[in-house]
Amino acid sequence: MSGVAIILLALFWGFFGGITLCLSADTAASSPGTELPNVLLIIGDDQGWTDFGFMGHPIVQTPHLDRLASEGLLFTRGYVPSSLCRPSLATIVTGLFPHQHKLTTNDPPDGLPRAETLRLREAQIRYIEQVPTLPRLLARKGYLSLQTGKWWEGHYRRGGFTHGMTHGDPSRGGRHGDEGLKIGREGLRPIFEFIEQAGGKPWFIWYAPFLPHTPHNPPADLLGKYRQKTDSLFVARYWAMCEWFDHTCGELIEYLERKGLSRNTLVVFCVDNGWIQDPASNNFAPKSKRSQYDGGIRTPIILRWPGVIPPARDESTPVSSVDLAPTILRVCSGEPTADMPGINLFDPAARAERSAVFGEVFLHSALDIHDPVKNLMYRWCVDGWWKLIVPHAPNVPAGKIELYDLKNDPHETVNLAVEKPQIMEQLRVRLEKWWAVP
Repeated sequence: MSGVAIILLALFWGFFGGITLCLSADTAASSPGTELPNVLLIIGDDQGWTDFGFMGHPIVQTPHLDRLASEGLLFTRGYVPSSLCRPSLATIVTGLFPHQHKLTTNDPPDGLPRAETLRLREAQIRYIEQVPTLPRLLARKGYLSLQTGKWWEGHYRRGGFTHGMTHGDPSRGGRHGDEGLKIGREGLRPIFEFIEQAGGKPWFIWYAPFLPHTPHNPPADLLGKYRQKTDSLFVARYWAMCEWFDHTCGELIEYLERKGLSRNTLVVFCVDNGWIQDPASNNFAPKSKRSQYDGGIRTPIILRWPGVIPPARDESTPVSSVDLAPTILRVCSGEPTADMPGINLFDPAARAERSAVFGEVFLHSALDIHDPVKNLMYRWCVDGWWKLIVPHAPNVPAGKIELYDLKNDPHETVNLAVEKPQIMEQLRVRLEKWWAVP
């Protein structure tokens, strides 16, 4: 074979083979080094899918995440199954839908005596101990793991992490992160110390900072910057928080580069649920957080691994946060469990076969922590560019079935359910096959 032919073959394999090598259980052998890859999972908190530079926002600046998106495999049509933080985060760490892992709501029923509330919160946390979480599965391969930021499930060890910040003690204010919520807002030192102490062992980091989540109290310079760009102080604060979050992501990425870790670290990014800022208050606007609309459930998803994953931007394939756990496990020489419904996002064949993603929206506080159906408000399905939303009575007593053409109506303003009954019925059948509700 000629020298030119060898070079061409090497280039072909480097571009196309690099991504497909990630599919098998022995994927780690294809990494730039011989060791298992590290994994940095970055999870934004309450940020709209449009509110990034790389997603086309005309004002919000996110240069570090823009760079991550340009260097990685970006899916602009990513989704989380539920638009509330606890069920969404539990899906990310387990690879299961909320009705599978049972953590469908943030809290037990309202109005109970404190002792009963604490008892039910403890019962909720036990669900995370009953499923194989990412940290537990990666530990079988020798991984150390660090929990930082938002974490509802008690002490970090209850989720299988070897290291962490959240103590989960109710008597010390433990509920959804406690000490872990300092990460990002008060620096990143716990993450840097964990990496330094790992001693060359592969690691998995859960970076889920309370950003850009309320309280919207950004640094003064960022607030001043955005205050000049809007008449609403509330919008300016939110936009500034988005850039502050981006700064912390930049610090992490720059640290990896400084330590020579970038080329053997898979960085994964998503947001736990969406947010549309109400310009007249600190609250979120309708059709965003806690809703069944894309403003609440859509998020960009990024996977970057230099030298292994060729950069690409996918603006058509619907993907889901249920895909993150099986994708990470495949990369780290592990196997998804039989209960995980997601696909390996590095597998072109699996992506080509994927036309639909599904989800479910529940009450904020449970009616019954053990029965997902009793807490259910909506089920939804995105099939290609069509989206179906089906309400569930009695929690949505006056709800109507909704059908949207997301390609031509991305903000879901025109309900086509009456005009397109055949499409509506086709999607309804798909939704029932996914999860049939009594």
